[in-house]
Amino acid sequence: MVFKRLLGSMGVGGPAVDTVLDPVAAVPGGNLSGEVRLTGGRADFDIERVTLELVARVEAETEHGEHDGVVVFERFTVGGGFRLHEGERRSVPFAITLPWETPVTELYGQPLGIVLGVRTELGVAGAKDKSDLDALAVRPLPVQEAVLEALGQLGFTFKSADLEYGHIGGTGQQLPFYQELELAPAPQYAHQVNEIEVTFLADPAGMDVVLEADKRGGLFSGGHDALARHTVRHDQVAHTNWNAEVDAWIRAMVESHAARAAHGSYGHGSYGPGSYGPGSYGHDAYGHAPHKDEHGHGQGGHHRSGPGVGTAIAAGAAGLAVGVAGGMVAAEVVDEVGDYFEGEEGEEDGGDEDS
Repeated sequence: MVFKRLLGSMGVGGPAVDTVLDPVAAVPGGNLSGEVRLTGGRADFDIERVTLELVARVEAETEHGEHDGVVVFERFTVGGGFRLHEGERRSVPFAITLPWETPVTELYGQPLGIVLGVRTELGVAGAKDKSDLDALAVRPLPVQEAVLEALGQLGFTFKSADLEYGHIGGTGQQLPFYQELELAPAPQYAHQVNEIEVTFLADPAGMDVVLEADKRGGLFSGGHDALARHTVRHDQVAHTNWNAEVDAWIRAMVESHAARAAHGSYGHGSYGPGSYGPGSYGHDAYGHAPHKDEHGHGQGGHHRSGPGVGTAIAAGAAGLAVGVAGGMVAAEVVDEVGDYFEGEEGEEDGGDEDS
């Protein structure tokens, strides 16, 4: 028995962990359920804790360029304080609530290229901790889907989606990063705008929709970014003409910016200069605090680069009928989630990953 415990402390013959998520895409602010399945090792072990971490691949802009890193954005303890006997099989069911600002990873069942995961940490007394990683799928809230559907109906097409490290000033943002959806302009705006970026910051009452337009430069003036923010409630979904509403947002942002440009004054959007200034910054898994440049793009400390999973999606004539470019399908995205985070684990703790 002493020899078995010694092997267990070295990571040999210890317990195994496998987390199984319920096969339904979650929504921001909604429940995520499943079970952690444990298999006893070659001896009895005391399980001190069973912890779930929500992790994301996030981009950060630094003076050395753009880098990828892993951010833990929520942590839950779902079990622990029991003995797992040799060879015993035990299940720990769980139901947790996702943060309201959890990024959306798919639209109409198609992946957007956003990498999220649920990492399970098994704290084992007298042995190496064990871990497991599973891809996390998150679909839009109804109000988010309504805005995206309207953009598709208006002729905007999706280019890519990513997670930017930093804080959008002037908002109640809680997470240390935010999601940007990049859209090519609708034909009626193509002569004025290079692209539109959309960010959703949801909360229990509704959400802020932050819009940023990359303006085209004219003959005698350079291009400038235009910013705007709009607040909508969850209960507005069924009672709003979203095509008209969203089109009014875009028109107001572009026209207001054009008026300021005519007077030689470029502000920071329809909600005032400096709205993207310093805010209550979070920290990433490496302890780096983010910064903002003049356009509100997140910056942080150096992150180790990881594999890119950028995928482009296109809006169809009937709305946002999503198609994934480059041949990447959902299963491949799931595989890349595991490959990416396993690489991070290997660098950080010697690869003690038990998938």
